[in-house]
Amino acid sequence: MSTRETVILVPGLLCDADVWTHQLAALSPLYDVIVPDLTRHDSLPGMAAHILDGVPERFSIIGHSMGGRVTLEVFRLAPQRVARIGLLDTGVHAAPPEELPKRQAMLDISAGQGMTALADAWLPPMVRPGLLAADPALRARLYSMIERMTPAIHRQQITALINRLDAAPLLSQIACPALVGVGELDLWSPPDQHVPIAEAIAGATMVVFERAGHMAPMEAPEALNAALLEWMARPVAG
Repeated sequence: MSTRETVILVPGLLCDADVWTHQLAALSPLYDVIVPDLTRHDSLPGMAAHILDGVPERFSIIGHSMGGRVTLEVFRLAPQRVARIGLLDTGVHAAPPEELPKRQAMLDISAGQGMTALADAWLPPMVRPGLLAADPALRARLYSMIERMTPAIHRQQITALINRLDAAPLLSQIACPALVGVGELDLWSPPDQHVPIAEAIAGATMVVFERAGHMAPMEAPEALNAALLEWMARPVAG
């Protein structure tokens, strides 16, 4: 049985372990790193329960985008098991009415035209302007990740997101080391959205990743890795 600390990296909407490639490389020499599969559940609590069923009793957990919301559900279900918590490019609010038609428009594309067409429509605002054209290798990785998903998985994950609870009341209960990070150019969940999240968590550190959009783990890997290694080095209560 491993005596190393466990770190859980929770992917976001339509993402898998590939979104964490750089972080896996940085953390795996030091820690046992787990990337859960979120493709089989249509609720955030269901995703969180699935994570808790497959990990050691105590762990550090960081979530990106939808994964940040799942991370907060993990904390809601089992706060005593969380040694450290990280929230990246995410939010805590319940779904406002104006979000629903935007989500439905994307669902219509994936159901009617397929996942490549969805990537064409969904990805450009998810990264910093011009990045998809400037970095063909990153574009290929992003497209491949989305194309590994299916319209059914997309619908399940959107169902989970639109039915999410307001997680803001949880923030003041977090007493473990906390990292709040966001891409400087994140249009979907901008830095201004993360300031009150960080302020509501006692002792939280907030980091803004320069020239990164919503996909900060892939867009600003070195800066994010540095933040994660510092976060993991913080002492935790027994």
